[in-house]
Amino acid sequence: MSTFVYPSLLYPHRLPRQGLLLTEKHFPKIRRRMASRMSAKCNHEILDSNIQKTEQLYLGIDFGTSGARFALIDKEGAVLSESKRAYPQLVVREIIEWGSSWKQTLFSLLEDVPIDLRSYIVSISIDGTSATTIIIDSKTGELLSRPFLYNESLSDALPFVSSIAPKNHTADWLLWLLHGKLGVTDYNNALKVGYDPEADSYPNWLLSQPFSVLLPSVKAPGTPIGCLKEDIRLQFGFSKNCVVCTGTTDSIAAFLAARVTQPGKAVTSLGSTLAIKLLSTSSVEDSRYGVYSHRFDDKWLVGGASNTGGSVLKQIFTDRQLEFLSKEINPLVASSLDYYPLPSKGERFPIADPDMMPRLNPRPQSDAEYLHGLFESIARIEAKGYRLLKELGATEVEEVFTAGGGAKNEQWRKIRERLLGLPVRRALQTEASYGVALLALKGAGQKI
Repeated sequence: MSTFVYPSLLYPHRLPRQGLLLTEKHFPKIRRRMASRMSAKCNHEILDSNIQKTEQLYLGIDFGTSGARFALIDKEGAVLSESKRAYPQLVVREIIEWGSSWKQTLFSLLEDVPIDLRSYIVSISIDGTSATTIIIDSKTGELLSRPFLYNESLSDALPFVSSIAPKNHTADWLLWLLHGKLGVTDYNNALKVGYDPEADSYPNWLLSQPFSVLLPSVKAPGTPIGCLKEDIRLQFGFSKNCVVCTGTTDSIAAFLAARVTQPGKAVTSLGSTLAIKLLSTSSVEDSRYGVYSHRFDDKWLVGGASNTGGSVLKQIFTDRQLEFLSKEINPLVASSLDYYPLPSKGERFPIADPDMMPRLNPRPQSDAEYLHGLFESIARIEAKGYRLLKELGATEVEEVFTAGGGAKNEQWRKIRERLLGLPVRRALQTEASYGVALLALKGAGQKI
């Protein structure tokens, strides 16, 4: 089996080509540089720009459900700069133009990178929401239709898919804007297109279809694709040696950021949605429950993603209300309220039901009591997900680390710890942008 080296991680460590594993001893000590300052315009944080002229930097960009952010790190894993942007709501005929919104956000984030740091950046990688799909012109790279988002239900296509796919089978355009080479993806994003990570190829049933020519070539996450396009490099002042690397999904990037390395350890990403990833010695896949596995060196990341999460909470409360009301909750006392919080119709995991409706009533008079019930209901969905993974044959979860915006809520963490019956801790690094920056770091030492 071919191998590659994770460079710049203090100790040389050869891994299988499919591997993403960055073991505990190979992780650089995370140290935040001092002298931070914030700009009101774009939530932009610079953590010291006093760097050596020979230093190389690595840029990771996370495109989540509601917004995007970047993390800029050095070879030791120190975060030098961070920024986040909400997606502009570009509406045409009452339909959000997501492609234009994402493109505008990407270049806004590049503009946010401190000018005095750009010339030191030698690699870039991007993560995005899993299973968001777009069809593009093979000559121009322009969108031929609107993007189909990860949480959209295409029920009309299910009979055809079922007729050709085996039973229970289960960010690249933005990267193209930077490197200009069409038709390249990573095997994490390719999974839900039908890529088989165990065989390291598309299955024959998919290759036999007339549309198989549309399938992108697949590389390991963090593999250099090409140099940054010259016009972009000149516009923003990046290094002429800057390469663009394949990315991964947002939840796997969050897993990488959490630095989990032992089977039985898991990461729950509490962002706009709830995604769980459990490091397991065995692969599990079952589309009846929205369960799938990603390769992670010689182990597997088993999990699924629910449509519940922060987006439904923000439909009801403002950020300020969430912070204030959370302080009124006693997390050690169980709530009698039972909901299934969804932002709209449809659920993916641990129940795969495109017609499932949200259950958000009855609503008590007390907003704090209501939020308590919502927190507990989301935690029950999380607990059901981990129980399901065990029942399907994955390694039993022993400890859960939390990433995403919900990781900051201490009352919610204690509620989840009570319902899961497990230690629940906030990951040292909670942002997917940091995890994908590690992929950029890994890819910087490889030949294109």
